[in-house]
Amino acid sequence: MFEDEMIFEDDSSGDDIVFEGDADLRGGAFFPDDALFNGMPTFVMLFFVIVIGIFLFSIFKGISTWSKNEQSPRLSVKAKITGKRTNVHHHNSHAHEHHHSHTSTTYYVTFQFESTDRSEFTVSGSQYGKLAEGDEGILTFQGTRFLDFQRNPSKEHTDA
Repeated sequence: MFEDEMIFEDDSSGDDIVFEGDADLRGGAFFPDDALFNGMPTFVMLFFVIVIGIFLFSIFKGISTWSKNEQSPRLSVKAKITGKRTNVHHHNSHAHEHHHSHTSTTYYVTFQFESTDRSEFTVSGSQYGKLAEGDEGILTFQGTRFLDFQRNPSKEHTDA
């Protein structure tokens, strides 16, 4: 045998199992000295830092939008509804043998001002149902926050 060889254990056949070089036997079955396992704690830490960063960014963005809206003046202007749309999100989750499905809908209404500028606002489902394209009236908003829309009484209702 060579000096840099090390006998690990005798095999039942009587042959010696030989490892060349300086063998590190602390690894056990999972070989933690492998580069894959050395990089794993760094990868897991990086993953959590990214997830927490996204979470914090979302919170700060929401607070920033809320703050800007609070500092903006409440405006009431003549406007006409030029469009309505919805955005439906489907959420599915599978936990063990259970399947859960959830759907959420976001409602949007586009208003055109006398200056021909347009703004789209998120509105509640009940407000969305009350509004129709072509309606004209007074839009009240604060920053990007929809507050109210008072429809002008139509000629059909005043003539009756």
